[in-house]
Amino acid sequence: MLPDGETHYTITSFAMATFVLLFYDLYYAEFYIAGSKRGSYVMEKKRRIVTRRLDEEDNSQVRKRSWRPGTMLAPVPAVMVSCGGAKDYKPNIITLAWAGTVCSEPPLLSVSIRPSRYSYEIISKTGEFVVNVTTAKLARATDWCGVKSGRDFDKFEHCRLTPFPSDIVKAPGIAECPINMECQVRRVLKLGSHDMFIAEIKAVHVSEELLDKRGKLRLDKAELLAFSHGEYFVLGSRLGHFGYSVRKK
Repeated sequence: MLPDGETHYTITSFAMATFVLLFYDLYYAEFYIAGSKRGSYVMEKKRRIVTRRLDEEDNSQVRKRSWRPGTMLAPVPAVMVSCGGAKDYKPNIITLAWAGTVCSEPPLLSVSIRPSRYSYEIISKTGEFVVNVTTAKLARATDWCGVKSGRDFDKFEHCRLTPFPSDIVKAPGIAECPINMECQVRRVLKLGSHDMFIAEIKAVHVSEELLDKRGKLRLDKAELLAFSHGEYFVLGSRLGHFGYSVRKK
């Protein structure tokens, strides 16, 4: 219990601090960065009105709202990760969107899984899995394998997917997927809601029907599946290649 004098001082200080913050908030709610040139913007409470910098003719504005922090990165791949295949675990599939490349040499990727998931236990024990890239034709199977548990279903059987033997790992690949990457876990990061498995890609398999006469993999013909905030999309037309913006004509 604070003495009365210190209590009064604390309350007074708190009141002054609250007044200053309120004044600051109200003042900057209408704060304007001087100048009408392209690139200027208006600060409003949790909103920014930005003048475009696209070209000399376009002076229109874009309105931005501030949201709470969240997983807004989009699109992301929707992949089916197959695991198991050893004597203690039957082959299983889990659909993941929190997946991506993390290194080129050595080739590493990551998948993030909630510890409550059945596949988490399998991958933790076996230290291996296969990442299978999905397509529009596999959208329904991809979604189903993400909402049902391998504890209750044989997902290969239910979705009529074809397991094929891997070269390095015991987990099977999914034949219907155009790309299959055999992976061995190198590190596990406990992050919060999900644990991230960082794995080395030990072997890659591609569907021959997507190879052109020169042997180039034509993924633009595969109708790859993408995930964005609870919805599935198919990737559209090709716009360019890496470095095309600086290539001399």
